[in-house]
Amino acid sequence: MKLLNRGSRSAPRLLTIAPMQRRDISEVARLEQSTYPSPWSTEVFRGEIARMARGDREYLVVRRGTDLIGYGGVMYVLDEAHITNIVVAETQRRSGVGRRLLAELCWRAIARGSSGLTLEVRASNTAAQALYARFGFQRAGVRRRYYENTEDAIVMWCHEIAGGEYARTLRGLCPEAAR
Repeated sequence: MKLLNRGSRSAPRLLTIAPMQRRDISEVARLEQSTYPSPWSTEVFRGEIARMARGDREYLVVRRGTDLIGYGGVMYVLDEAHITNIVVAETQRRSGVGRRLLAELCWRAIARGSSGLTLEVRASNTAAQALYARFGFQRAGVRRRYYENTEDAIVMWCHEIAGGEYARTLRGLCPEAAR
């Protein structure tokens, strides 16, 4: 899946969003390590890709040209979807990559038949919380000391995603990802 980066002042470079492959793991792990104090290991990503084959996980990578600039994942449990992670390279943040990736994960959860989406986000990550709120996620609780046993996680939910109203919301937020 490709789209042009319309906001670029330089020559636009194509964004490509595709399922994560084993060959992406080393780049994903480097991005993970540059983002989190306690990053997932390459073994964790290998396990998640194996679970993709069983159908209960979905992971996507985002490339601008040949550069891997983001990734995200969703875990399916019964009729609910849990966003496991969304990571965008620091140099690409606030450029629409996270919004585009979240929209794609939401569309995939809808296609899968999920009725709701949930996620955890660091209490300090107010930019991500604002993005999720735009997508209809509402604060539902707090997991104390969830990250590194020091920082709280805000639990957020977005219910009733299967209806046409949520699809209209997604189309409005990210028309380039519309279905």
